[in-house]
Amino acid sequence: MISTAPFVRRLAFAASDRPEAQEACERLNARYGGVSEDEAQVVVALGGDGFMLETLHRNLASQKPIYGMNRGSVGFLMNEYSEDELLERINAASRAVIHPLVMVAIDEKRRQHRALAINEVSLLRQTRQTAKLRISIDGKVRMSELVCDGALVSTPAGSTAYNLSAHGPIIPIDARVLALTPISAFRPRRWRGALLGHTARVTFEVLEADKRPVSAVADNFEVRHVVEVHVAEDREVSLCMMFDAGRSLEERMLAEQFSA
Repeated sequence: MISTAPFVRRLAFAASDRPEAQEACERLNARYGGVSEDEAQVVVALGGDGFMLETLHRNLASQKPIYGMNRGSVGFLMNEYSEDELLERINAASRAVIHPLVMVAIDEKRRQHRALAINEVSLLRQTRQTAKLRISIDGKVRMSELVCDGALVSTPAGSTAYNLSAHGPIIPIDARVLALTPISAFRPRRWRGALLGHTARVTFEVLEADKRPVSAVADNFEVRHVVEVHVAEDREVSLCMMFDAGRSLEERMLAEQFSA
């Protein structure tokens, strides 16, 4: 869907610490008269997918649109890098609105830790021993014991990241669905996960937590030695990523499903 927002003129440029990103940031600031993120209508993120996530997290309060250009490696969430006609590209761009997950992790001392995740919340074993997890959906136990390296809950935006590497499904960005995906499941060996409605509330209980410690990670925020983790979508927060015309996030995710 093409944006009908007011014409964008004020851009803020943010760059990862890669030299090529820093150099691009200097040139673009000089060419387009970059302003601060507080004054900007759109923030232009220069780097890779990791830096896009950092920029989205940094703008959680303002919820300003983020337009990424690839000065990193993978760049699935980024547009192609070009310094020409940037304002025209941004004003013709489509907008993808995403809602993050909220994680509430309870550690072994019963302390609560809250964090937001744009991609996924993952539970991971901390030692050589497999984790044992009990999984409940909306208060009802659906799996009494999953023996695994871990498990994750992914948003549609994050479904092509860690979730896909763990053989989880790619989810269309406008689908009101979350992916629950095991990581190296041992028992039940053939369980491949589940698709959940976006209102689902997922609870992980760590079994034998003293013997089999588990950490919980919301994007880049980690809590170690958790005993219980609650995950749900936060519909109060709306984040916007911008993509060049003809290269929307929906199109990229569809193409990814047919790639070799």
